[in-house]
Amino acid sequence: MRWTWAPRVLLLLLISQGLARAEGWVPLARGVEYRIFQWIDKPATGDGKLHVVRVDPRQARLFAMAASARDRQNRTAGQWCRDFDLLVAINAGMYQTDLLTHTGYLRIGTHENNKRWARSYQSVLAFNPREGGSSKMVVLIDRDADPTFRFDPYEVVIQNLRLIKGKGQSVWTKTQRPWSEAALGMDGQGKILFLFSRSLLSMDEFNRNLLALPLGIEQAMHLEGGREASLSVHAAGTDLDLAGGYEIVLGAGEGRAAQWPLPNIIGVRK
Repeated sequence: MRWTWAPRVLLLLLISQGLARAEGWVPLARGVEYRIFQWIDKPATGDGKLHVVRVDPRQARLFAMAASARDRQNRTAGQWCRDFDLLVAINAGMYQTDLLTHTGYLRIGTHENNKRWARSYQSVLAFNPREGGSSKMVVLIDRDADPTFRFDPYEVVIQNLRLIKGKGQSVWTKTQRPWSEAALGMDGQGKILFLFSRSLLSMDEFNRNLLALPLGIEQAMHLEGGREASLSVHAAGTDLDLAGGYEIVLGAGEGRAAQWPLPNIIGVRK
């Protein structure tokens, strides 16, 4: 469908005002689309919105980058996008006190950012199979359900804490501690969803709200919480650099929070 100039400008204005949820999915590129859900009506903090970027791996290629494999310089999600021509960037996961090393296993190509598998991390994302490898471009594996799965055929392997397993079962223990959240999910069609909530939620509440949305999510992993949680979208006239927070830092002026530099990201390249 060809867009005339006036409707396109109007839609971009609606996006910038946070009113696009009624318009459904907004195309960013082939196989990449964006949507805002107003999933909290009266949020105590933040704007009550869930930002979702949905990626069809049959049409768009996921990409991962680690500062340890390049110049060892951490960048905000927005800087990763600008420096390496990415449409979208989100946290790859939590990182250790050296500010470079992922807390779970992480391999990009032949570069192992962290060689050790974390026993308590039951969610593993793998994508971009090598030639002659798996026929699936992306998999999200529950380690306890499939302990013998072979990740060798994949170029990128990322291990993180699990939020939702199997066919939509929340596994996060109920807790009262809330934070902003960056997460990654997979729906029943194998599409990947980058998820970001500025408003503070406990993770069991985050999971309940997520499963109630018309996203068809079956699995999800935690990427990052609090101030480091980030999502950047720079495509098709949409320019967003979103950053999270904790209850102690949210308040007046919270919408202007700056992103934190990140060592490892997942994204989509132009």
